[in-house]
Amino acid sequence: MSELVIDVHGLEKRFGTKRAVNGVDIEVPQGEVWGFLGPNGSGKTTTIRMLCGLLKPDSGSGFCLGYDVIAEADSIKREVGYMTQRFSFWEDLSIRENLDFVSRIYGIPDRKARVNETIERLGLTKHREQLTGHLSGGWKQRLALSACMLHQPKLLLLDEPTAGVDPQARREFWEEIHHLTQQGLTVLVSTHYMDEAERCDRIVYINAGKIITRGSVAEVIHQSRLVTFLVSGPDVRRFLPRLEGKPGVEHVAFFGAKIHVSGRNRGALEETLRLFRDDPVFKIEKAEPSLEDVFIHLQNPNGQNLSISNGGGRA
Repeated sequence: MSELVIDVHGLEKRFGTKRAVNGVDIEVPQGEVWGFLGPNGSGKTTTIRMLCGLLKPDSGSGFCLGYDVIAEADSIKREVGYMTQRFSFWEDLSIRENLDFVSRIYGIPDRKARVNETIERLGLTKHREQLTGHLSGGWKQRLALSACMLHQPKLLLLDEPTAGVDPQARREFWEEIHHLTQQGLTVLVSTHYMDEAERCDRIVYINAGKIITRGSVAEVIHQSRLVTFLVSGPDVRRFLPRLEGKPGVEHVAFFGAKIHVSGRNRGALEETLRLFRDDPVFKIEKAEPSLEDVFIHLQNPNGQNLSISNGGGRA
């Protein structure tokens, strides 16, 4: 295994009586991209802030970039690039002024040259004096990533970095991320986009402050023990409500022209789907569960509440 850039165990964080993070263990090797998944309020952002030295854990131990996460938080901050969930730069400053300010914070030598190099790499040389508030969401994202890279960090912690940007901007962002990892950079990125999670070497799923599962996408899908059937046919969407509460059905979603029906009890699912088998106009086929099926299942692990959705990129 490569050198561990993140190696923490038993991290906990409380806010009053609420335990936001409860015994989190993470070991991330150098040069890999790890996806951090979980519903809103699951503890992802709190964990990321503990890893980069912005929050002190209440308990637990470990190292980030070789520094103790409790005793050497200031050293971690200098070598980590942290991109927050919300755009956090000054919209009434120009692109150049924002980058210059960040370079001053890190005490970067010859900062003017570094800023000019960054602006050129962004393709914004002609717009360097444009106010940041006038940039599109995709360009704000690229600016934020570039600002995180000004001090040449060894680890990037990205908190839902592509929320609200268009698919082309997201693709370009991920191409840049994988280009950086080829140079030895390590990345931990939280996301709600399942297609982004599938771009990661490994994923970690956290819920209610606890890590529920981890592994490659294929491993996480296999560990879920979900069974999925696809149902297609004329106006099949109208059957979604009729599947609610039926034996074996833990999740129903409509994608394109097909219903995805998932659960862990194959026999019960097949019995429920007789509703369609008795009508020759419908087609039923077994399929591999998608990562989104697993994501939703992990939010309702006991299968007590049926989740009905109409598909989409976010879970």
